[in-house]
Amino acid sequence: MERALVLMGCAIGAGLALIAGIGPGIGEGYAAGKALESIARQPELTGTIRSNMFVGIALAETTGIYGFVTGLLLIFVAPGMFLGML
Repeated sequence: MERALVLMGCAIGAGLALIAGIGPGIGEGYAAGKALESIARQPELTGTIRSNMFVGIALAETTGIYGFVTGLLLIFVAPGMFLGML
């Protein structure tokens, strides 16, 4: 019974952690769209806008990667750790 509860908790937690990939996808799309609008308005600032956009996208992507790694840890590592404590 305890094993089933641990596995269920890890599976639910992993699913919730992987939902974190939605936010970066929306944020990156929004940042790229706004960068394109800015470049269309001021083409002479293309290099600056592009470099700032890449930094912002990289920062947004890290949250998705953290969620992905957390989900993988909950699926493959955590059940063994928690079951060893029981």
